[in-house]
This record gives sequence, structure tokens and C-alpha cells, in this order.
Amino acid sequence: MKVKLPPVQNEPKRRRPCRPVRFSLGFLVGIIFFILGLGTLLPWNFFMTASMYFNNRLNTSEWSNVTVTTRKEYYFNNWMTLLSQLPLLLFTLLNSILYQWISEKMRIAGSLVFVLLLFILTAVLVKIPMEEDRFFSVTMATIWFINSFGAVLQGSLFGLVGLLPQKYSACFMSGQGLAGTFAALAMIFAIASEADSESAALGYFITPCVGTLVTLFSYMLLPKLEFARFYLDPKSVKTQKSYELETSSRLLTTGDCVPPDAAEDSVRTSDPSNGSVLNRSPNKGDKIEEEGVKQAFLTLPSENTSSPQKSSVLQVFKKIWVMAFCVTFVFTVTLSVFPAVTVDVKTVYGGKWKQYFIPVFCFLIFNMMDFIGRSVTFKLKWPSKDSRLLPVLVVCRVIFIPLLMMCNVQDRNYMPVLFSNDFMFAAIMVFFSVSSGYFVCLSMTYAPQLVEPKDGETAGALMTFFLALGLSLGAALSFLLRFLV
Repeated sequence: MKVKLPPVQNEPKRRRPCRPVRFSLGFLVGIIFFILGLGTLLPWNFFMTASMYFNNRLNTSEWSNVTVTTRKEYYFNNWMTLLSQLPLLLFTLLNSILYQWISEKMRIAGSLVFVLLLFILTAVLVKIPMEEDRFFSVTMATIWFINSFGAVLQGSLFGLVGLLPQKYSACFMSGQGLAGTFAALAMIFAIASEADSESAALGYFITPCVGTLVTLFSYMLLPKLEFARFYLDPKSVKTQKSYELETSSRLLTTGDCVPPDAAEDSVRTSDPSNGSVLNRSPNKGDKIEEEGVKQAFLTLPSENTSSPQKSSVLQVFKKIWVMAFCVTFVFTVTLSVFPAVTVDVKTVYGGKWKQYFIPVFCFLIFNMMDFIGRSVTFKLKWPSKDSRLLPVLVVCRVIFIPLLMMCNVQDRNYMPVLFSNDFMFAAIMVFFSVSSGYFVCLSMTYAPQLVEPKDGETAGALMTFFLALGLSLGAALSFLLRFLV
């Protein structure tokens, strides 16, 4: 039998977390950041996956006196890869200057608007006949500018999602991981529609227009959610600090609901040396109840208290240089053959399978397996961050370069074909892409763990730079490797 105790007369009201707010608004914020992550990589993935369309418009024969004389090679896949990755490296170097002069809303919303306009331009060009050289120049300019805005967008959103609890960064990264799969499926559906090549290409490029528009609306919705404002609004941060400096009598007299993630994150991330929020475990709950909860927050030090001085960039680099090398080398190997070499692999079978071969065995397999490789790191982290085996395994991935070059790549100049079978190519792609996603995610996860918390931001910025460096080096190397095939 339950005994109902009489209410305590002088007991103040508590500020209880509002569970419906946590589930509905917090869940919605997670979905929005998933969509934002998806939108950041739409430019790169949709242009890369459409390589067959661009090559068909560019690699045409030149005629003279009703005879074929020459065939101009544009190396579209190599130039597309290089001009897609150089803006990321450039804006990674310039972000500290650019972000001080342009507001966050202008960077994100403005970038999305320009990405949308450039996608619309690409869709319109599908129906406009154009001389090959001019079409190549316009396409390369479009790729440069759309990936420049994409780089600004990606860097700004990484900073934005970093203000929220870590699980929202996972949502953002998951959206990025599925952007390639989304593009590959869009291409497969365009082919399956059995429309003429122009209509199929038009439908394909309309898809990222819709996706970018949804991304823009999602970002505009974010400030309207109270849960997001709690973390993203600077006024909310000041208010949160003022709560921590007040006495419990003032804190507990209101019955307002606060997002429980805020309380949990505050408890989880507080630093005891700086006057942390009281970290209460569940088994202490009864004792606190009996004492009447005299104090909800410990007193924080004054604003004048100096924070620990951050280490220099060189000092941080000396601690994480192994992880920086790993992420650079992984992307150098990956981008040196994907997609510049892999997209030219030909199937040994005929019929309709020819149209589906590259979208399925090259792009869909790579993006799905890369996502699986990244996801595995949530459950398995091997080798450890201090193991010398990690850089050795990363270097061993270089074996995939000759293996993929000796697949049935056409046209070829020097190397022989050793793996002409479609399924041998698919098997190599599976191990190639899983290892890429796994070692990249492992390196990016380990780097902040090798430095003190105060240097975590510097370590993250350095790893982002070396990630972009690896992408650019791989794109530049792809020219040589494609020539050697």
C-alpha cells in the first residue's frame, strides 16, 4: 500500500526536464542535421556519379572529309576530381579569415542558394546543344564554384553542429555518408525510367535541386526550434551561465521545462577544476531528496578566472602527426583511382547491364561500403590509437591502386588486364571502400583523444586540413595513374 506523504510547506518547486520536448524537438533537430549533412556533399557526389553523361557529351569524334581523324580526350573524371577537391583545401586555409567577416547565417544560407542556382544551371544545360570545348569549360567552372560554396557550407555547418551534444555530430556525419548512396540511387532510377538520355539526365539533375531546397528549408526551420536555440543562441549560453551562478532558491522557484539534453550535456562535459555542475549518480538520489535539494549548482568562478592556455599548433601537430598522416594517405590512395580509374572499367557482359554496371558496381558499392566502414568504428576500434600497426595497415592500402588499374579499364595504354570479371572488380571495390571509410573514421576519432581537451579544437582543425590535403593529392595523382593504365 502506498502512503501519500503530506507536502513540505517550504519546499521550492523544481525545474524538471520536459520529456516531450526532448523526444519531439531533439529528435527533429537530429533529422535536420542529418539533412544538412546530406546537402553538403550533394555537389561532389552528383557531378561524380554523372560522369557517364558528361563523357558522352564530351568524347565525340572529330570528322574531316567524312572520315574520322582524331578523338579529343578531355580527361573529365580527372579534372572533375581535382577541381572538386581544391576548393575544400583552399577554404580550409582561408576559413579563419573568411568566417570573421561573414556571418554564419549568410555563409550557410547564401552557399545553399548559390549551390541551388548552379544545379539549376546544370539541369538547364542538359537541353541546350553546345560545342564540346565550351561545354567542358562551362562545366568545369560550375564544378569549381559549386564545390567552393559547398566547402564554405561544410565548414560552417561543422562549426554549428559542434555546439550541440556529440550525438548530433553523428547525425550530421551519417547524412554525409549517405549522400553518395543517394546520388547513385538517383542515377539508377534515372536509367531505369527508360526515358531518352536527355530526359533521364534532366530528371537526375532536378533531384539535387529538390534536395538542396529541402536542405535550405531545414536550416531555416532550425532557429525556430526551442531545443536548437538553447544550444545555438548566444543569449541562451549567457542565460545558462547565469543560472549556474545563482543560488538554488532562485533556480528552483520556477517550474519551467528545460531540454533534458542540456542538463545531461552540462553535467557530462563540465570540468571539476573550473567549478563543475554537481555530477550526481542515480544511487545518490534518495539522499538528495531527504536533504531537500539545498543546492542545484555549485558556484562557478568569476569571469576573470583565466582559462588554461592552449598549446601551439606545432605542439598539437607533434601529438597527432601519425593520425594526420593516416587520414592524408587514406584519401590520397582513394582519390587517386576513384573515380578517375574505376569509372572507366567496362563490363564483360552485354545488354542493359552495361548501363547499370558503373552506377552499381562503382558508385553504389563504394558509397554503401564506405558508410559501413565508418559505422563499424562505433562498435570496433582496432588497432588502438597508440599501436604502430595502424599506420602500417593504412600504407598497405596502396595495394588497391595496381589491383584496380589491372581491372578491365578501357582504353588502356601499358598495363595488362588481370581481372576482367565483373565480380572480381566488385570484390576489390568492397575491400577498397570498407577500408577507406574505416581508417578515415578511426583516424579522425583518435586525433582529439591524443591531446588535452583544451587543444581538441586545434586538433580538429588540423585533421580537417590534412583530410583536404589528402583529397587534393589524390586528385592530382589520378592524372598520372590514369595515363599509366
